[in-house]
Order: sequence, then structure tokens, then C-alpha cells
Amino acid sequence: MIKLKHSRPIITSITLITMVLALAACSGGNEPSASPEPSTPAVESAPAPSTESEQASETNETEGETNVTERPQTESFEMMTAEGNQSLEASLQQGEGFSLYVFEKFTFDAAQGRLSLTSNSDYYVDIEPLPADYNLAELETGGKEELENAGKVSDYSGELVEHPLGSAELYLQATGEEGVRDYMVWKSEEGDAFLFRLHNPKGEEASDFATPIWVSLSTVERDS
Repeated sequence: MIKLKHSRPIITSITLITMVLALAACSGGNEPSASPEPSTPAVESAPAPSTESEQASETNETEGETNVTERPQTESFEMMTAEGNQSLEASLQQGEGFSLYVFEKFTFDAAQGRLSLTSNSDYYVDIEPLPADYNLAELETGGKEELENAGKVSDYSGELVEHPLGSAELYLQATGEEGVRDYMVWKSEEGDAFLFRLHNPKGEEASDFATPIWVSLSTVERDS
């Protein structure tokens, strides 16, 4: 015969355990997330890559800037020579801060900015880029001082009729027994100013020097 003396405490313990589990199940505060998100370290967002249209725009802008400053390596120029009107080819030469076209019979010294006749270096012109704030009156005074011992000084400043340069802000010329010397301030179409000092002695090569040198000077452009 089995005694049931301890049956009530056992039932009571089971009942308490069941209640605790039921309460835990009903408590929403302790309920875990159905799909917990993993914790990840903060990362700085990288810049968005350029779109194809933006990249193309940047490329076009770069190419446009290049096209502005790029000049053909050779050019042909019509001019009157001893043999009549001819088309002569000139090559692009680079100086200190500027470029110009040089014909076959001429030599350009980039370091000195001097363009001379290859067969006789006594025929030459020195090219000097002027700053934006140059003083024309001071240049005129300096030019007259340079030329006063070379002969009679004439002033041809202004428009130059049928001349490759077209016009000159300042054009002083001294003519003497040794030949002709010019002192000129000229502006390119872009508005950049240059000082030309030209030395053209008397001699058989004077005619070979004069016309091509003026054409070359009319092509001088400052680098961008």
C-alpha cells in the first residue's frame, strides 16, 4: 500500500514551475528579436563615382582647354619674294613663354628670344614679352635712347598700312649708314604685348631678311 503523504508538495512545486514558465512566455520585455541585425562598425561613406555624362563633360573641358593653346606644327604663308609671290612653309618654335612660326632660312634661339638669318646672324630680331602693366611712355624714352646713335629716328606708331603686323603701339625706326634698326611695341590679337628690337644691316641679304621676319613676328603668341 503506497502512502501519499508527500504528494501535495510535489504537486505544488510543479504548479509553481509551470506558472513561472507561463509568466516568462507572456513577458514581451524579455522576448528576443525574430531576426536580430548584426552589429557592424561605422564606415565613412565613399564618394559616389562620377557618372559617364560627368566624366565625358570633364574630358570635353580638358580637351577644350588643350585645343585653345594647341597650334599646328607647320603653317604656310603667302608673301612676296625676289622670285615673286610664293607660299612658304614655317615651323612652330617655342621660346620663353611664347611661340612663333619660323621659316627655313632662319634660326631661333629660344634662350635669348632671338630670331636670326641662318646665313648671317647680324640680321636678327630680339623678342621680349612685356608684362601686363608695362609703361609705354618709359619704353618710348628707352627706345629713343637706344636708337639715337644708329641714325635719324622716325616714329611710325599706329596703323601700319600693308604690313604683316597691322599696327604698333610704338614703332621707332633709326636709319643710318649701317642699315636700319627698329624698336617696336606690338600687341597680338589676344592682347599680349611684346617688344621687338630689329637689326637689319645694309647688305645683299637685307631683302631676304625683311619680309619673312615681319611675317614670323606677326605669329608671336604668349603661352596660356
